[in-house]
Amino acid sequence: MNSVDTARPGIVTLAALHGTRAEVIGPLVADRLGVEFLDRAIPSAIAKQAGISEEAVAGVDDIPRSRGNRLVATLSRVADARTATGDQVERLDLEEHRLRAEIEAFLVRASRAGGVVLGRGGAVVLSAVPGALHVYLGGQKDRRVAQVMESERIERSTAERRVTAHDRARRDYVRNAYGVDGDDPSLSHLVLDAVGLGVDGCVALIVLASGYRTRSER
Repeated sequence: MNSVDTARPGIVTLAALHGTRAEVIGPLVADRLGVEFLDRAIPSAIAKQAGISEEAVAGVDDIPRSRGNRLVATLSRVADARTATGDQVERLDLEEHRLRAEIEAFLVRASRAGGVVLGRGGAVVLSAVPGALHVYLGGQKDRRVAQVMESERIERSTAERRVTAHDRARRDYVRNAYGVDGDDPSLSHLVLDAVGLGVDGCVALIVLASGYRTRSER
């Protein structure tokens, strides 16, 4: 079997349900492809460009957080979130739209050099990028809960709440930002049972599929 073609840098997006070990799979895939794991680079790069805190950028993502926490993140440089007015809440929404646009523009620019993107609607944002591979990491909820219990060392009830909250936040983010169903299989080239295959199995399949995608666009 031929090795992965590195003539064209690979770009991989990962849409992941909670408990699929995507935070481990992503960096390993990036290392195998010789590209950057962009999830780490996004907050600092956008913060520097927009002149705001990394915490504010991190607030515009698909991680579950309360409205109060988002106010703290996004309005920290202009107001005390505890006394935020209606105008400041509206400003929050405008700021989120601006930051999301900054993130999208960053991903498009970064994709020219290749990279692995975790979350942030990457499959939608980079849908037109030639040779990009869009991957969905899923798995049975009970097995994902068990994996969260083990990796985070928490009890089942807490793990179930976290899995439910993270899954809902990811779906809401994609639906609200892009008007699509984030679980729609037509958004992905590769749909994997990440729990059943394990980290090593997922990494191997994603790297192999990325090689085929990049070669198909030559």
